[in-house]
Amino acid sequence: MDQRTCIQEPVISMLVGFSTSTAHVTKIFNINDIRAGDRNLNLKAIIVGGGVGGLTAAICLRLTGWDVHVYEKATKISETGAGIQISPNGIKILDEIGVLPLLEETLFEPDAIEIRNGLSGRQLINLPMGGYAQARWNARYVQIHRADLVNGLRSRLMHLAPSSITTNAEVISVMHSPLGGVVTFTSHPEQQANLVIGADGIRSVVRQKILGQDRPQFTGNMAWRTTIDIDKLGDLVPPPTGCIWTGKKKHAVTTRIRAGQMVNFVGIVEQPTWQEEGWLIKGCKEDALLDFKGWDPRITNLIENAVELNRWGLFERNPLAKWHVGHIALLGDAAHAMLPSMAQGAVQSIEDACVLASVLKSCPKNKISDQLGKYFRKRIARTSKVQRISKRNLRLFHKATALSQLTWYGPIWIAGKTIPTIVQGRLDWLYDAEFPLL
Repeated sequence: MDQRTCIQEPVISMLVGFSTSTAHVTKIFNINDIRAGDRNLNLKAIIVGGGVGGLTAAICLRLTGWDVHVYEKATKISETGAGIQISPNGIKILDEIGVLPLLEETLFEPDAIEIRNGLSGRQLINLPMGGYAQARWNARYVQIHRADLVNGLRSRLMHLAPSSITTNAEVISVMHSPLGGVVTFTSHPEQQANLVIGADGIRSVVRQKILGQDRPQFTGNMAWRTTIDIDKLGDLVPPPTGCIWTGKKKHAVTTRIRAGQMVNFVGIVEQPTWQEEGWLIKGCKEDALLDFKGWDPRITNLIENAVELNRWGLFERNPLAKWHVGHIALLGDAAHAMLPSMAQGAVQSIEDACVLASVLKSCPKNKISDQLGKYFRKRIARTSKVQRISKRNLRLFHKATALSQLTWYGPIWIAGKTIPTIVQGRLDWLYDAEFPLL
């Protein structure tokens, strides 16, 4: 697996001021209806990458009549990962494509999103979510293990298109053909299709092949990650929320996964350099405890009782000038890798998939490239905005002094206590987004 920036953490995107939106999400498509007219198009898509974005794209395209096949370089489609969060804009899509019912037994709906002081544990901001999200944005805000989400997506795809996933398929070449693309693998026969989608992460091979070599930039932050059963934490259990614990040049995030029976921990710490490759590097517990020395005992107790701690460097890329060349396009982290400080990495890839399928619905073979340009134009402003706010939020969570925290969080706290709907309204542009019909 590639290094990733999409491990999610809670979002307090109201920390920066953006205009609200009252748009309502329209019905995306009938999950049981692949129209006969669309089936007769006989178009084929190859999706490189079997993560959240790639599987969602395969499902959405299949529901609009495309033949689809997913190629994943890992030996099986089952991301180890950790906890992620799916905000209402993502939940609506998962519900409409028939995936949400497959996740119900494993997801968790947090009471709130909150910010606490990492040292004292004192609550700075509380944004109710349980029940409120459904009422305001017509969908829940949930937390889930990445592997559970991937398993649900895989099950839905296999129901729609049996035998549509090939694993242990490492891509070595992607080339153009007159009306499509050709993909070459290390250990599988060459494949051709009318459309090739690169959903293969921040170090995307597909992106390099169509846009040239480039390197992601290290952000100056590394992340610790672990999951732990609640019954191993005794009385020192983090709250049943999406909780950001802020500190000097570092912050931590705790969420619930596996129907609330496990706690997911992410701790992000500033450091000047990062040399190691990979996003699943085993870490030393003593180092993690040193990074969070003196913090709230609910954090240190979690680290002390963790069976295994992993760490990875956080990387980012600047927005691209285009996401496609010919009939070869990018999606998710391959197109717009973003920091985890808005909990939108996975959700934005889900949105990508929905919009991509919508612009390609009933598309003639000779118009695919034009429609991929339309896909880019529909998505670039939104994903770039999320990238910018995610980067800014990371700096806000690392404020060093009580005075700087008061300066930034104080007005939000006051608004939340006096007129809470104003605070929630700052999330409307993101959570109440309108998606196209398929």
